[in-house]
Amino acid sequence: MSNIDGLPPLREVIAAHGLSARKSLGQNFLMDLNLTARIARQAGDLAGSDILEIGPGPGGLTRALLHEGARKVLAVEKDARCLPILADIAAHYPHRLQVIEGDALDIDISGHLQAPVRVVANLPYNVGTELLIRWLTPRTWPPFWDSLTLMFQKEVAERIVAAPGSKAYGRLSILTQWRAEARIVMEISPQAFTPPPKVTSAVVHITRRTEMLHPANEATLTRVVATAFNQRRKMLRSSLKGLSADIEAILEQSGIAPTERAENVSIEGFCALARELDRRA
Repeated sequence: MSNIDGLPPLREVIAAHGLSARKSLGQNFLMDLNLTARIARQAGDLAGSDILEIGPGPGGLTRALLHEGARKVLAVEKDARCLPILADIAAHYPHRLQVIEGDALDIDISGHLQAPVRVVANLPYNVGTELLIRWLTPRTWPPFWDSLTLMFQKEVAERIVAAPGSKAYGRLSILTQWRAEARIVMEISPQAFTPPPKVTSAVVHITRRTEMLHPANEATLTRVVATAFNQRRKMLRSSLKGLSADIEAILEQSGIAPTERAENVSIEGFCALARELDRRA
């Protein structure tokens, strides 16, 4: 791909700028531009879409997104050392790359993107889950994005797509799948990164739902799920007793056995429980 886009290979770029990954920023650089192109393609047809990328680093995925036809890429980068590299990419793709320096947790990107918007990112490990939760819990639904194509540690990716009854199933599974469809589309070896992380990574593609999977008040559902999984090995009549003095009757009315454990309750079951709690409030 370096021959196609006319820019130097990433190793040359990084060497020229004396750039090294910083653990404090959760950085692990993907050096293979063919691999970043594969990741970009997992987001679907990018033509006609604006892309939000968090933590572009030296721009391997950024280049792939632009090469694959993104209408515009808005890249949010906290590491000032990467800005000159991203400026070179912006010059190569005039008017299609906008770079904002700062922390993605603090920056308001509204006004910088036009629908349809896709989020595609090799998220820094130290903020990936928090960013996902923010994107899944906006004040209004549907959110600003149509899809999220995100790289996580494989363990986190498995939690996002997990089904009831599995060890990985939990709060993150329910929060994601209640509002979106999620699937793992790629696994990436540690050796693909510089420096290699200690874990395998995986890319998850998440597509928003127009409506929630089952009706429920978000605040109530969030509270119920968080409480249930805080003591996931306990029976629900015990772990949820703080929510109501009548929790056993509420569970039964919701179609859930009081002796059941959180990891075996479906999203539909948790939504029914949230509705019953609200009805009795």
